[in-house]
Amino acid sequence: MAKRKDKDGQPNENLNEGNNAEDNFGLPEIEYKPLENPESSQQESIQEPAAEETKPSYSYTPEEESKSNAPVIIAVIIGLVLVVAAFLIYQYVYKPQAEKEKKELADKAAAEKKKREEEARIAKEREEEERRRREEEAAAAAKPTVGTVETLSSRTGRYYVVIASAVDGDLINDYAQKLTAKGVSSKIIPPFGKWKFYRLTISDFDTFDAAQTNADSAKPEFGEGAWVLKY
Repeated sequence: MAKRKDKDGQPNENLNEGNNAEDNFGLPEIEYKPLENPESSQQESIQEPAAEETKPSYSYTPEEESKSNAPVIIAVIIGLVLVVAAFLIYQYVYKPQAEKEKKELADKAAAEKKKREEEARIAKEREEEERRRREEEAAAAAKPTVGTVETLSSRTGRYYVVIASAVDGDLINDYAQKLTAKGVSSKIIPPFGKWKFYRLTISDFDTFDAAQTNADSAKPEFGEGAWVLKY
């Protein structure tokens, strides 16, 4: 049910009760509100702005703290520790290991060099032995059924393998004749210089080494007295 309000905007119960039958027949209740005076509302809305209070401004500058030298000192200490550690590692770890490896390489190189020299020596000995064998085979193939005896009349500068020496030339000649019967040719060197001996030789060579090798191989047949003479 609608309630009527008086001029002050308050609901008037008496008015509502007296006109209840007339006003509310078949209609919803309506609440009435008196119109506001536009001038008064406008005046109320227009108000002078309040003056802003001027607040004093404050500024704060923090005092600079004095810088500490601790980080610098720590960095220097760490650097020194690293330098000392690097020196100790180099002196007692890296350097001994490097010297050990260097010595091992030097020993290995020396062993390889010695091995090569030994192999070269053995190869040379085998080659010399093979050459001597071929010479002996060639000499045996070329040996006549009857040997010859030759007496040298002048010096030749060659190296001779001497198997016998004697003051008596006849003894040397007799020995040479016996060798001819065995198919061995020989040469007789007459006395020369201050020596008064006749010497019987069975071979001659251009070099001392070759002659000495032949003399050594002749010792089993002609005795340990076989030796080399340059004439």
